[in-house]
Amino acid sequence: MRKLTLAALMAAVSIPMTAVPATASAQSRHHGEHARDGRHHRNHDARQRHRATRHESRSRSHRRARQREHRREARREYRHHRREARREYRHHRREARREYRHHRAERRHYARNAWRSHRSHNRRLYRRGHWNAPFRYHHFRSGVRIGRVYYSSRYYINDPWRYRLPPTGRWQRWVRHYDDVLLVDVRRGIVLRVIPNFFW
Repeated sequence: MRKLTLAALMAAVSIPMTAVPATASAQSRHHGEHARDGRHHRNHDARQRHRATRHESRSRSHRRARQREHRREARREYRHHRREARREYRHHRREARREYRHHRAERRHYARNAWRSHRSHNRRLYRRGHWNAPFRYHHFRSGVRIGRVYYSSRYYINDPWRYRLPPTGRWQRWVRHYDDVLLVDVRRGIVLRVIPNFFW
């Protein structure tokens, strides 16, 4: 009887001792699987973050490239419009200068020759009359220097507008010389223009 009891006690003690390693082994396997799952998730998260960072960096690079391209395009358009504006401005300026020179030439031509049409309609105004001088007639040409006696103030035409003569500049006077009219630089005594047979 005592032997049976002792054998039962030994069996009861041996069963937990054999069960403990099995339980510990199962717990160890579960812990290892949990650790592997944790590492897997951590690696997956790290890869996701790396992809997101790389995608964001690539997107940022694309945005910067687009911005640079937009700036270059804007600068090209600005330079193009500026060149076009300058070209158009120069064209208009040339046209304005050409028109101004044309009108000025017309005015000069009219001013230089207005007396002709006026004389044809007012012949009595241009009659020679009784005009005398203490010197003989000379056929003067433009550019020659003449003596003071030929352009003294008594021979000035004081109302050139009446005969439609062109206006004079500084130090210039219209002077009558018999039937001719001279435009004289009275400061130097140089004949600037000669209108022969102005009076008749």
